[in-house]
Amino acid sequence: MTSAPTGEISVRRDGAPRAGFFTDTSVCIGCKACEVACKQWNDLPADGSEFKKGRSYDHTGELSASTWRHVRFLDVLEPTEERRVQAAEALAAGSGGHAPSLPAAGDGAGGGVDVARAVADMDRWIFMSDVCKHCTNAGCMDACPTGALIRTEFQTVFLQPDVCNGCGYCIPACPFGVVDRDRIDGRAGKCTLCYDRLQDGLEPACAKACPTDSIQFGPYEDLVEVASERVATLHRRGMQDAYLYGAGDEPDAALAGGLGAFFLLTEPPERFGLPAQADSPIQEHVVPATLSAVGAGLLAAAGVAAAFLHAARRR
Repeated sequence: MTSAPTGEISVRRDGAPRAGFFTDTSVCIGCKACEVACKQWNDLPADGSEFKKGRSYDHTGELSASTWRHVRFLDVLEPTEERRVQAAEALAAGSGGHAPSLPAAGDGAGGGVDVARAVADMDRWIFMSDVCKHCTNAGCMDACPTGALIRTEFQTVFLQPDVCNGCGYCIPACPFGVVDRDRIDGRAGKCTLCYDRLQDGLEPACAKACPTDSIQFGPYEDLVEVASERVATLHRRGMQDAYLYGAGDEPDAALAGGLGAFFLLTEPPERFGLPAQADSPIQEHVVPATLSAVGAGLLAAAGVAAAFLHAARRR
């Protein structure tokens, strides 16, 4: 059983099971209903929605302090011969090429969207709704100097905005690039797994809005069983590439000790912008980091003492 250290749990409630997300990318249709629901419930600003020729449907681009759910678009087809020739010519010219535009984007009359072509091209894409992983070994919590990041009774990682001082230490400590600072007030922001809804017995807004049940919420152990059976079902149907990312691993191989929000993928994790290996940098290098900190402190103290001695001798 994957569980966070008991001493990390800041909010206690008897009988509260670990809660989590299971995101099945094999049934995600890229509708972004989860993004909209997340922004609406948490009163987060929009990221723009203007369609232009050569632009992607993915306006959000990445997780940020104002985007706590992000649907990533992934083209899975091999490039056409025309694309190969264009790429070779661009490389030969030293220009490095350019990112291809999305199919059907800006190809309709008047520069709009060709809906019929977009529907026909759906098989070209797979989608992944990314979110904070609510790690068992959370690097952001390890790095936070103010206690703004806490572990709830559901073993989710919650960021208290009124305690955050905007230092930014949590940002490089997250191996998944989840945490970001708000551009207006400088404080960090990330998914709370709708902690306010959980306290009232409600499922998170993104899971509630998902029309295909690509995002499933529930007790963590139950989700792992459901996900494992889903992988087995896909294997029986011939999808041998399906696997779980962030759950079901041996303890010594678990990503960040095990992810509270884990995924079913059919492509290597790097295709989705996910690391193949991940852990809290502080927990992974705790002895060297401690020795370095102690050594730096002693060196600084020696420097201050030397300065005082030098000043005393001059007087």
